[in-house]
Amino acid sequence: MNRSIMLSVMAMLLCCVGANAGNGKTWTLGECIEYAIANNISLKKTQLSRMSATEDRKQASAALLPSLSASTNQSVGYRPWVNDGVSTVSNGTVATSINKSYYNGSYGINASWTVWNGNQNRNNIKLSRITEKQAELDSTATANNIQEQIAQLYVQILYLKEMIGVARHSHETSLKNEERGREMMVAGKMSKADLAQLTAQTAQDKYNMVEAESNLARYKLQLKQLLEITDAGEFDISTPAAPDEQALADIPALGAVYETALATRPEIESGKLGIEGSKLNMAIAKAGKLPTVSLTGGVGTSTTSMNDKTWGTQIKTNFDASVGATVSVPIFDNRKTRTAINKARLQQEESILDLQDKQKQLYSTIEGYWLDANTNQQKFRAAMASTESEQASYDLLSEQFRLGLKNIVELMTGKTNLLNAQQNRLQSKYMTILDIQLLNFYRGETMNI
Repeated sequence: MNRSIMLSVMAMLLCCVGANAGNGKTWTLGECIEYAIANNISLKKTQLSRMSATEDRKQASAALLPSLSASTNQSVGYRPWVNDGVSTVSNGTVATSINKSYYNGSYGINASWTVWNGNQNRNNIKLSRITEKQAELDSTATANNIQEQIAQLYVQILYLKEMIGVARHSHETSLKNEERGREMMVAGKMSKADLAQLTAQTAQDKYNMVEAESNLARYKLQLKQLLEITDAGEFDISTPAAPDEQALADIPALGAVYETALATRPEIESGKLGIEGSKLNMAIAKAGKLPTVSLTGGVGTSTTSMNDKTWGTQIKTNFDASVGATVSVPIFDNRKTRTAINKARLQQEESILDLQDKQKQLYSTIEGYWLDANTNQQKFRAAMASTESEQASYDLLSEQFRLGLKNIVELMTGKTNLLNAQQNRLQSKYMTILDIQLLNFYRGETMNI
């Protein structure tokens, strides 16, 4: 099958897969990352930039070779008052025919080759290779950024899913409390005002549940957009078991993560290549002070209708060839070379600062994740104890309320405290898991939730 046809078929199949990717499928974190890397538009743009850099590198390599061109010129002339017995010269050949209208033709092949130009051409090849590698690293950095965004959205969805379950259970409990309140009001043990508070609590729990469901739908939409899934089908992620032990795991050491990231992260490698590129730009700029040596050569011939010889004979007798060498020595170039050198030096200093800035940003990012991991883990430990205590307290309050020993205010306060404790527990748990996964990702491991 023709290569272009195969590519077209593959593109059509990919579009079909993208159009139906969300229909009834539950996505794992690994599947989300794999699909996004294959379909994300921003990532595809960086890959096109890399391909463009590859073409620039090939063009720079071809500059080492001679150039070759062929040319021809065909012209028709008219002399209405030509004198008899007058000879004319056309294309270096004497023409003796007397014709008012005449036809001339010339044919040539020319070649040129830059032998040496201060190593500019070879340094341009090295620079284009660096640029190509930087484009590849930029694509990798974009892929890493997309993976981080997917992980953040994925964990947020997991948290909201579990939070919806908590909100739904709280709403069901409020309904039971409200029903118990109606019974107590009929029995004369509760006022209408207290019952109204229970009804308001039920409505608030319903609102919290709807809001959590709305937030879940919004985060799912963001994840779909990151995956470039545009169909209106149902989209959901798999809900893996996230045991508490995962949030209580050892947090990677800050220094170890940073040292590994310095050696492996694409943005740092790109910054180092930027310094190498600036050095090559300096060498290219300094080459403007050096001579340029080039070779030229060519062959040519011509014909005219004002010559009695045949076309083939004229092609042969008018044939000539030439070869030459040119040495160009710069003397005064209106400060162009000096300006180029100074700007290259400034670019080199900027590249050094850019690398330092990237290293600082990398450390700041890793330190932020490390601090958040430690803080959220401590919060999670505290929230587990708080949730257990609040649950026991609320169970006791509920039983006492059922027996008429506690009032509505005490019951609602206990329920609110329990809900807050459960929310804090879930939030700190999933944020700790996310921070630990991101730290592992920065030291070269695959994220797996």
